[in-house]
Amino acid sequence: MSTSQRIHGVYAITDPVAGEGEHLLLHVRQALEGGVRILQYRDKTTDHARRQLEAVALLKLCEAYGATFIINDDVELAAEIGAHGIHIGKNDATLKKARAQLTPEAIIGVSCYNQLQLAKEAAEAGADYVAFGRFFASQTKPNAIQAEVEILTQAKAELSLPVVAIGGISPENGDQLIQHGADALAIIQGIFAQTDIKAAAQRHAALFQ
Repeated sequence: MSTSQRIHGVYAITDPVAGEGEHLLLHVRQALEGGVRILQYRDKTTDHARRQLEAVALLKLCEAYGATFIINDDVELAAEIGAHGIHIGKNDATLKKARAQLTPEAIIGVSCYNQLQLAKEAAEAGADYVAFGRFFASQTKPNAIQAEVEILTQAKAELSLPVVAIGGISPENGDQLIQHGADALAIIQGIFAQTDIKAAAQRHAALFQ
């Protein structure tokens, strides 16, 4: 499966809101049943043993559902468990370092915020997808840099790799991001903070149908 096929659709990101251990696995399973196609494991704590156990279990779960499993920031953990890929930001491990530690098939995504130039540089350096945002008010990162929808159109016109949109996305506003060129919608609270996680995932997945 090509990267453009793997980075497409609903892209769920775990957060403390998704819980830990069995609670986390239950919530992720519900999200996958609802149509999530990419899962990013985002855990900024220093409990390596727990994070490793969770990452291995989530990788198996994603593979059972045919979903892509991405780890946020931690290149060593991604390499250790054989994750499908990693997502890095401007303060995370460099793309070159990540590529050296991971398999050639590993997917590397890069946060580009509201800067098309960052996306161009990432693409030239070998990134497999780029992410822009936030586009709407975000509970997870209320002070995140604001991006305008036009950057998605520009990125699709100038780059030949998948484009991900993030930040305050809902079933009500996600369609305009897809119309402007987003290949995937990255969502945290809009899925994992909802009472019915599966139904929330289904509402977002319907935007791609």
